[in-house]
Amino acid sequence: MFKRYICIILALAVLISGCSTSAKPAEQQDLLTSDWETIVSTAEGTTVNFYMWGGDERINKWVDTYVSSNMKEKYNISVNRVPMDAAEFINKLLGERQVNRENGSIDLLWINGENFKTAREADMLWGPFAEKLPNFNKYVEKEAPDVAFDFGYPVNGYEVPYGKAQFVFTYDSAKVANPPKSAEELLQWVKDNPGKFTYPQAPDFTGSVFIRQVMYEVAAGYESFPEEIDEQRLEGQLEPLWEYLNELKPYLWRKGETYPPDLAVLDQLYADGEILMTMCYHPTRTAGLVEQGLFPKTSQTMVWEKGTIGNTHFLAIPFNASNKAGAMVVADFLESPEAQISKYDPLKWGDLLGIDINKMEKEYQDQVADIPLGEASLPASVLAAHRVPEIPAGYIPWIEEAWYKEVARGVGN
Repeated sequence: MFKRYICIILALAVLISGCSTSAKPAEQQDLLTSDWETIVSTAEGTTVNFYMWGGDERINKWVDTYVSSNMKEKYNISVNRVPMDAAEFINKLLGERQVNRENGSIDLLWINGENFKTAREADMLWGPFAEKLPNFNKYVEKEAPDVAFDFGYPVNGYEVPYGKAQFVFTYDSAKVANPPKSAEELLQWVKDNPGKFTYPQAPDFTGSVFIRQVMYEVAAGYESFPEEIDEQRLEGQLEPLWEYLNELKPYLWRKGETYPPDLAVLDQLYADGEILMTMCYHPTRTAGLVEQGLFPKTSQTMVWEKGTIGNTHFLAIPFNASNKAGAMVVADFLESPEAQISKYDPLKWGDLLGIDINKMEKEYQDQVADIPLGEASLPASVLAAHRVPEIPAGYIPWIEEAWYKEVARGVGN
């Protein structure tokens, strides 16, 4: 499995980085001490290779149109979006770090969680660059826990917040009168409606967060996971989780003999009426899909009574990025109120703000307030009241691999 592959290469990468005493290239040192005007001038006329998850066509379109056109118009910078799952580009960087490749093909990364932790521990990220960005300094609450830490791991300026997320369920209110508001209620609902629910297989990030969401209710909450992992304790701690998911399994879509590989497939099953619920990390996304005619008009979102998992996703620059200056300028633009407000619109993306609305000028605050979030979206106050934090990043690959062993057991996909 790719997780084991990461661990093997990570060990080699850490060993090599630990043996190296070479200084940072002069170009890197120059950027970390240069003023912003010099960085912008250096970036002008360049191309930035932006590696990011490509599983949502609306997000892809937003980057390809809004971001690309603004970067070209404002800075004469071309943005080349490269769709790739985080696990793949982490493997790519691990290999490049292993052989100390200096001129990499990745300039900017969309990253968070265990992938950020893996990248930092193997010295695969460049920085700290965050406080070189004017918009980061102006609009980000730097000491906020979900900015200063990424799944419990210190950020220390090696990434900047791109947006925030909170897990929500989407259901068709015309067919689901009383949606389940807890793991216990979900189990009963699925038994009463066999074949009408499923979730993506881990390590798809939506499937992975669903597993953790259930874990919080049937096994242990976030406060039960210290930074240091005790595997023996964890095995016993998670037994109720595997029991629950295995009890759920035969009542899933296709009797749990296969799982959707990703969110896009899960959403299509919902859109086609094969299942009556889907799920995602972006609370206003469903409203946009309804407006575009992709989801039933009777779609609604919900959170569980005890809360749903929220986190922050970030932007980072690889250690060997060939265009660090360009990456910094693109990242700074993505920290701007204009970009953040644009992607907050459910018709464009529906991503929660990564910057602090209280630090915005009033005109921007008014723009945020004026964006129609759609009838399918929950009020921000409801989301905030039902938001629970993530566990430390180191647990996530362990849980994902255990899911394969304890639940999936080699089912076909």
